[in-house]
Amino acid sequence: MGTIGLIAIGAGIAVLAGLGAGLGMGIATGKAVEAVGRQPEATTKINSVLLMGLVLAESTAIYGFVISLLIIFILGGAA
Repeated sequence: MGTIGLIAIGAGIAVLAGLGAGLGMGIATGKAVEAVGRQPEATTKINSVLLMGLVLAESTAIYGFVISLLIIFILGGAA
């Protein structure tokens, strides 16, 4: 397998961070909806905690995407 193929595989693996982040965000959102259903008076507190968690999960996905772009353009340009 050539260098370009290995770079493509590395970039694909880096993008897989988005898969985990997406699953985590879906589970967290579902649990937040359940929590609001059980305690509607705590909606604002649940929403603020949920949004902080979603921001952290999304930053993980963005980090994986940026790493994959760096792999493609920096290592791909050198190959």
